[in-house]
Amino acid sequence: MGLARRFDVTASATASPDASRHSAPTRKRRRSQIGLAFIAPFGVLFTLVFIVPILYAAYLSLFQERLLGGNTFVGLANYGKLVQDPQFWDGVGRVFRFTLVQVPIMLILAMALALALDSMRLHGTRFMRVTIFLPYAVPAIVSTLMWGFLLGVKYGLFGSLNDALGTDFDPFAPDTTLISIGVMVTWAFTGFNMLIFYAVLKAVPRELYEAAAIDGANEFQIVRAVKLPALRGSLVVTVIFSIIGTFQMFNEPQILPTMVANSGVTTYYTPNLYAYNLAFTGSQQGYAAALALVMAAITIAVAYAVQIRGLRNASDK
Repeated sequence: MGLARRFDVTASATASPDASRHSAPTRKRRRSQIGLAFIAPFGVLFTLVFIVPILYAAYLSLFQERLLGGNTFVGLANYGKLVQDPQFWDGVGRVFRFTLVQVPIMLILAMALALALDSMRLHGTRFMRVTIFLPYAVPAIVSTLMWGFLLGVKYGLFGSLNDALGTDFDPFAPDTTLISIGVMVTWAFTGFNMLIFYAVLKAVPRELYEAAAIDGANEFQIVRAVKLPALRGSLVVTVIFSIIGTFQMFNEPQILPTMVANSGVTTYYTPNLYAYNLAFTGSQQGYAAALALVMAAITIAVAYAVQIRGLRNASDK
């Protein structure tokens, strides 16, 4: 019995290296299967919500609804027509101009608010953070209705001011509607961007501020030498988010014409509004799908260019 036990121990000792060698790939395979099981729900949702709609839009963009023949395959004809469509390029140009003006104003305001809250010289910073962020939680439709009533000359604040002062200023005149929309968007999204900047500033070690103060730096010099460089990476992120958001502008120009007259908002005021009207009013789903895909490509290209430029500047400095 003693010899048998010794033989079993020796056999198990000699077999253990091979067994461990064979079990290592099995453990790796099991871990990979567990990882795939965890990400499977996201993969399914991502495919159904993102990949499938894009593929379906690409499929629709190859067809055109005609009076004779119904839904007809036209290949890339919708894209060729879109390139020569002045209404599409008018909307793209308007969105570009809006982005170039509104995004810098909004981000500068958000950065100034974040620096003010981080200075620890203000009372009630928690209340101010919530108050400034609160407009972001208001749905876009509710926000547009609220600002429409506020700025409307028939029943809003500006109407009362015009009656009291004898003026006739209209914030929703064709020349100023885009400015009024910029005020709405800035009011809604400044708090969101401020929280991003504020979170980055809170992550900066306080020892840097103390060291700068010991070296004789004043508050302005600390902001310029320590805080602003720390915000460079988050600034790139907020610029990209803001560009994507402004290129998708839809709710404001969609709702305003029903509230105010002579606002200058046309069916092609923005590319998203143009695509919506083509698909649901003009029954041109194929053309609208081509427009949506081209606008998505333009948005991705602009956001990618901003990201590359911003990361390059950050690495150089």
